[in-house]
Amino acid sequence: MKYDTLASKETVERTINALKPRGIDAEFVNNKEEALNRLKNLIPKGAEVMTAGSTTLDQIGFTDVLKSGKHSWKNLKDKILSEKDPARQMELRKKSVTAEYMIGSVHAVVETGEVLVVNATGSSIPAYSFSSDNVIWVVGTQKIVPNVEEGFKRLREYCFPLEDKRMKSIGQPGSTLGKFLLFEKEILPNRKITLIFVNEKLGF
Repeated sequence: MKYDTLASKETVERTINALKPRGIDAEFVNNKEEALNRLKNLIPKGAEVMTAGSTTLDQIGFTDVLKSGKHSWKNLKDKILSEKDPARQMELRKKSVTAEYMIGSVHAVVETGEVLVVNATGSSIPAYSFSSDNVIWVVGTQKIVPNVEEGFKRLREYCFPLEDKRMKSIGQPGSTLGKFLLFEKEILPNRKITLIFVNEKLGF
């Protein structure tokens, strides 16, 4: 299976319908500009925002919006990165998993509604799975796969080598397949999970 081919509109519609009974509100936009505008509109003024490391958020321009400071949100990532003491920075990272809004992406969405994420440290997984009341994922439609097995294959054989290469290109020793999340369903009434499918190849 080719993991970088955009899904057909029929496949996207089928996946959106499968996500709904699992507690995930999914929607579709045509391009990264629409994705950025939609994302900004979904986050209320004054909200506490934390982002997972995400090539997708870089590509749609959301990372730059946060860095610019030209917004009304409380940017927790900025506080973390500006803290130079390693121990204090780690404490801020731990506390950030309770952010009101956790924004990021995922690595595979199954046509039957399951969502898969892999993370080297696991830092985004608490917020994705439990501790943030609002989670928003921005996802290129090339990440849709037919079944869970193909999803894990995508993570291991496609996403990981690309992320490992990216990390080495910025002077890091590389990445690792640290922790996986298989998101089956959201059952907590206080949580709102939103997934924005974008008809562009974004992220890995």
